[in-house]
Formats: sequence, C-alpha cells, structure tokens
Amino acid sequence: MTEPLWNIDALVAAAEAIADGARSGDVTGLSIDTRSLKDGDLFVALKDQRDGHEFVTAAFAKGAAAALVSLSYERKAGDGLLLRVDDPLRALERIAVAARQRLAPEARVIAVTGSAGKTTTKEMLRACCERLGATHASAKSFNNHWGVPLTLAAMPASTRYAVFEIGMNHAGEITPLVKMVRPHVAIVTTVVSAHLEHFGTEEAIADAKAEIFSGLGDGGVAILNFDNRHYARLRDAALRQPGVRVVPFSGRLHKPEDFDPATLGLGLVRLLRAHEVDGQTLVDAHGQSFVLGAVGSHMVANAVAVLAALKAAGADLSSALRGLTHFRPPEGRGSRNVVEWRGGALLLIDESYNANPASMRAALLALSSLPRDAHPRRIAVLGDMLELGLQARALHEGLADAIEGAGVDRVFACGPNMRHLYEALPEARRGAWAPSSAELQPTLIAALEGGDVVMIKGSNGSRMAPLVAAVKTLADKAA
Repeated sequence: MTEPLWNIDALVAAAEAIADGARSGDVTGLSIDTRSLKDGDLFVALKDQRDGHEFVTAAFAKGAAAALVSLSYERKAGDGLLLRVDDPLRALERIAVAARQRLAPEARVIAVTGSAGKTTTKEMLRACCERLGATHASAKSFNNHWGVPLTLAAMPASTRYAVFEIGMNHAGEITPLVKMVRPHVAIVTTVVSAHLEHFGTEEAIADAKAEIFSGLGDGGVAILNFDNRHYARLRDAALRQPGVRVVPFSGRLHKPEDFDPATLGLGLVRLLRAHEVDGQTLVDAHGQSFVLGAVGSHMVANAVAVLAALKAAGADLSSALRGLTHFRPPEGRGSRNVVEWRGGALLLIDESYNANPASMRAALLALSSLPRDAHPRRIAVLGDMLELGLQARALHEGLADAIEGAGVDRVFACGPNMRHLYEALPEARRGAWAPSSAELQPTLIAALEGGDVVMIKGSNGSRMAPLVAAVKTLADKAA
C-alpha cells in the first residue's frame, strides 16, 4: 500500500493548525486549484488573483481530504476537515520546511535559477534523476513565493532526488525561497537582460540571482556558467558562503588555452563536441557522451549544466544522462510539432512562454540550424519582450542582426516594442506587424505555406501562445 503524503496529525503539527471537523483519511496530494484537484488532496486556500476561500466547499465536493484555511473562515454546508491557521501561505511555508526536514540524509536537492533556461534545465534534471531513484520536481514553472513552498510541501518523504526551480522579479525574492529548499547544489543557468525595468542593470540582476547561494550549506556546490559575462561576479558571491565550492560549466566549444589554470582547478565541466542529427544532438562533454533529444546551442548549454550538477550530486552519470535521449523541450520553450498545412508539412517551433534578448537570439540561432531542403522558408513570429525598461527600444531594434544571421525570410511581429525591430528590418524580410497577437493572427495564418518552419516567441504577457494554438487548430482541421 502506498504511503500517504501526509498523515493528518503530522500535517496539523507542521502547519501549526487547529483541526476543525471529522477526518476522512490522510492527505495524498496538495492543490490550490479545484479544477485540477484530485481525491485525497489538501486544498490550500491562497489569496492570489482570487481568494481561495471562495472555493473551499467546491474542493470538498471534488474529494478533498482537508482544506487549509484562515482562522476567520466560516464553515459552509458540505465542508469537511478544516485546518485553521493564521495565514494559509505562511502555514504552507511551515509545511514546506517540515517536508524538507524529513528527507533522508542521502537525498540530494538541486535548485535552479537564471534569466533563461530554468524550466528546461529543471526538466532535463528530472529526466535524468528519474533513472536513479524517486524524484520530485517543480510542476510547470512553480518557482515563485507560493510555487516553491507548494512544491516542497508536496514532496514525499521517500524522495531521493529533488529539483526546484526558483524565480524572481525583484531583489530579495530568492532568499526566503532558497532558505526553505536548502539545496546541496545550486545552478545559475545565465544572467542576461531580463527584468531590467525592476533592476536597471544586469549587474543588479546577477546580484539578485546570487541570493540562491545563501541556501547552500557547508559542502554545497554552485554550478556557474563560465561563458556568461557575470561569471566572476557570481563566483565571488558564491565563495563568500562558508564551505561552498564553485564548479564552472561551459556549453561552448573552446580551445584549452581559453581557460586559465584557476578555472580549470575548479573542476570545469565543458563541452567538447556537439553534432545535430534528425532533431537530436550528439554531445561529448567532460568524458561523457550522450544523446540530447533537442537541438540548439542553448539546449546544449543547459545539458552541460545538468551534467555538472549531477556530478556534484554524486550521481551515476552514465545511467542518469541516458534520460536526456527522450527529453523533449516543454511546451512554450522550444517544443516542435510537424503539422499538415496546405498540402505540405509545416514545422512549428513553440517558444511562446517567455522571451528576453538572449533567449531570442538563442531561438533564432536554433532556427538557422534547420536545413532548408526540408523547410525552405524560415518564418519568425515575434512578440514584445517585456520588463526591459528604458532599454526596450534599443534591445528590440538590436535583434535585427540576429534576424539577418539566422537567414529569416519573413518576420511577423506584434506589440509596440517589436514595431521598432520590424521597422529596422529591410523590406524584403517584413511579413506584417500588428498591435497585438490577436490582430496579427489572420494575416499570419493567411501567409503561412506548407514547408515553412515557423518559430513563435515573445514574453508571456505578449500572448503568443494563442498563435501557436491557432496554427495547431487549423492544422488539425486540415488533416
């Protein structure tokens, strides 16, 4: 019989709750959304866009074992066991801390942050660690002030490997999250121009990302991107933590003389070879050869970071890395679909989840690697990159050279910032521009042809995902 996630008595103690009502069984999962709640879940009534207390009764109707609610919540007909607390979010954090404390000493916890590649790196780690033992990892991009404690609180005591994604929009947000996670290994994938509106400079972003090192204890390992221009700043910040060791990784092809002895002495994990074949990449790095089920220099760099983290965690590398063979990029982060389109095959690359200047360039570089014999026309559909502050116009216009270098045939753009890029392009590369993705959709759909490769990317707030859905829906109807 499978052990419950939480015994009710242990859960009440961890949450510092007052139990109100009859018990119907132990808790087998956690949920903050009644639409995805499963039988036996603890429903946590958080206050976010809506007040979760409005859905407590609905949660019990769907089979919730209990609900974590505020002291002032008034019981309604149909409610079951209520765990009353001062504040559901604070109580969730206390449960998270208790969940971390009950892991076995041999369990290994890895945390990932960075301006780009967090979710992809986390999913690569999940794929690798699942080959080694019981693995628990963040769902979707649950990386914020409620996502991290929710992921921790839902972690079974039997977990052998745990992987957490930690994000931020402002300074000071990572510190309380990583204090709960207490990782053995912390990765900073990269630091680039993202959230400049809130930080002003990349250096300030690097300092905020460096907060992840505060959660590392004596013997902890910081995995840092040697190819990032803020590497030295991050390295120095990590080494200020007592007992923390730095391991650099490089996802680019370098000559040995490119590395100084001090860097080599830190145990540099570096790429030796990468060769793309049929949508996969054959990778040699740090004495390991493996197949990565994705393409693009940014994907390879993430995989090398994963290799470094697994090594730091003491994992069986040859076994773990086989998990990357069947890895596929998550939706919105480079996933690829070949769909029937007007008598031909259209390759749709979904990069719609988010964007910053560096990830835009990486996606365009990956687009340029596709052979034209299968997909002769390259289409880039680009939405605004948000939170770039006063540098927004220059950073959008600055993508023109990446468009040229990628050999993009037509650019379809939307949003006020992308208009600056669109107008900076030569007439021959202009497909269309519209104020919003919804207004761009009819023109884009009419222009696409069978045989095209279409990459759709923009910040989440630019709403590029509906364009991806529209192409898939019309393709399904045509099939």
